[in-house]
Amino acid sequence: MHRQLHSWFSPALQKDMPVAIYGHYGFALLLVPTAAADYLEYERFQLIDSLAPFIEGGKVKVFSIDSINNESWMNNAADPRYKAERHQQWNDYVFNEVVPFVRQNTSAETPVITCGASFGALHSANLFFKRPDIIDGCIAMSGVYELTEYTKGYFDDDVYFNSPMHYIPNLADHAILEQIRRSHHIHLFSGSGAYEDPDSARRFAGVLYNKGIWYELDIWGQEWRHDWPTWRTMLPHYLGARF
Repeated sequence: MHRQLHSWFSPALQKDMPVAIYGHYGFALLLVPTAAADYLEYERFQLIDSLAPFIEGGKVKVFSIDSINNESWMNNAADPRYKAERHQQWNDYVFNEVVPFVRQNTSAETPVITCGASFGALHSANLFFKRPDIIDGCIAMSGVYELTEYTKGYFDDDVYFNSPMHYIPNLADHAILEQIRRSHHIHLFSGSGAYEDPDSARRFAGVLYNKGIWYELDIWGQEWRHDWPTWRTMLPHYLGARF
């Protein structure tokens, strides 16, 4: 499997930010890590290996980026306002640095689909819903779509506008809504086993339904827990069937 590592100094985050790329061709799958993990997490836990047939077959080119959750919402020592600002800086990094980098390494026409598990599911969904003009869809696995689950009671405008369960019901901008509605790749998946919260996916699907937004919701059984074996099975299953 073709693998490249890149890094640059991010103006938005004022630090070096690495990216791992897997493959040569195909649509761009932008992987967002879970919790406080890094850009190589999906490789360490063999999820990249599970995608090998799609990567080597030229169906998908994977871009795996760093989170800064350990500097924002996972940093219990930080001031909540700082956490919110840091999260916004990370959004700017993805929108203004990562997406152009993906385009440079694919093409202007290549679809970009965000994807993540657990906390990465929330981020991947939020990135798409905030910028459907530059991101074409999302694959969210085992997610909770309310940022307040992670903010320890803190709430301000930045929390609101990064919490899809809060802002999507009130989204009234017709142009943005139409961009979202044109996507045929809003996928919400969850298991029903230990530490999963399938009702979060169901509640968020209801929000999308009420806004006239197409989505795919699929809830797997009790044997599928909130863990890597679920995601290593789930993601290739849907790539094979939907892309």
